[in-house]
Amino acid sequence: METGRGDEVKLIGMWASPFVLRVKVALNLKGVHYESLEEDLPFGKSQLLLDSNPVHKKVPVLLHNGKPICESLIILEYIDEVWASAGAPAILPSDPYDRATARFWAAYVDEKIFASMKGALITESDEKRKALVESTLVGLGSMEEALDRRSKGGKFFGGESIGFLDLALGSLVGWLRVMGKACGMNFLDPDRTPRLAGWAESFCEADPIKDVLPDTDKLVEFRKTLQAAMEAASAAAAAAATPATPSTS
Repeated sequence: METGRGDEVKLIGMWASPFVLRVKVALNLKGVHYESLEEDLPFGKSQLLLDSNPVHKKVPVLLHNGKPICESLIILEYIDEVWASAGAPAILPSDPYDRATARFWAAYVDEKIFASMKGALITESDEKRKALVESTLVGLGSMEEALDRRSKGGKFFGGESIGFLDLALGSLVGWLRVMGKACGMNFLDPDRTPRLAGWAESFCEADPIKDVLPDTDKLVEFRKTLQAAMEAASAAAAAAATPATPSTS
């Protein structure tokens, strides 16, 4: 953190969330010290979270001097603007066109790739899972092409330094590995997407990431916990919807 500012920075999050991971890495890139406030999701939400994000009631929420900022991509831009001092790497490109295209692809990551991944991990239909896996692969293929065009020969989407789009997609690497274990395939296959496979290795080995990247095996176990919680909720909802059988005498 910049010295002498007197900033109080807290992050309401949850260790397994890829969206929270984005913010952690961005804060690390900027050298911002923060207090991590861990939520017990999916089993409960703190009053602080509900008060800080009353609209979506989701993590992450960045609390900067008591003021809440919500939604991970918005938080990344906020961090980039607030801690833009000399010596701290820029997260968004300085060029307006490059900035706009980075935002476009970050939205694509959330709307296409993450949505497909999430669906594939929770659906009970083999047919739907197959379609969602294919959708994920198509999305990653598009990101391979985007990396070729945007990296300017560097290791990352931002060239030689980690930037906005790296944070957007890089936060999903752990869950892509979980999905790979569940589906019996490598979603970052060097034969299919060689640039993206190399990018993922470079991203995960970078100093701002490696200490906050969740362990894949822990994510696998957390997925099992989520599945059990969803199954219990579905069973409870089904039981509540079943009309009571009238008693006879």
